[in-house]
Amino acid sequence: MTTKSAGANTLKEGSYLVMEGAPCKVANIQISRPGKHGHAKMRMEGVGIVDGRKRVIVLPAHDNVEVPIIEKRNAQVLSVKGSSANIMDLETYETFDLPIPEELKDSCVAGTNVLYWHVMEHKIMKQVKGSGAEED
Repeated sequence: MTTKSAGANTLKEGSYLVMEGAPCKVANIQISRPGKHGHAKMRMEGVGIVDGRKRVIVLPAHDNVEVPIIEKRNAQVLSVKGSSANIMDLETYETFDLPIPEELKDSCVAGTNVLYWHVMEHKIMKQVKGSGAEED
């Protein structure tokens, strides 16, 4: 289960939802007044978490939307090669490669701990936490 259902009128700017099959962060919400025979409409702009593309949807405010379940996990960087890092999850000991975001390229080196998000079928590196070796 990678998504859950939520009411569109409960979302705020900064929350997450699935737009066009991709997980997105809500950037802007506009709500129109209900008409004589209609319902209030919501226009939501979102930015893709994975690809950075801007998406817009318009739907009735009482509709339900899919909200992605975001798992925040810790991992250790095993090696860095070019613009990707081989990391190991600290709970499951699973190893895999992740692309390194541009803003983390300088601080992502072998032996550091990172925070990554597992959203739907995507894994995204979000933060470098520091040294993996505990010092006493």
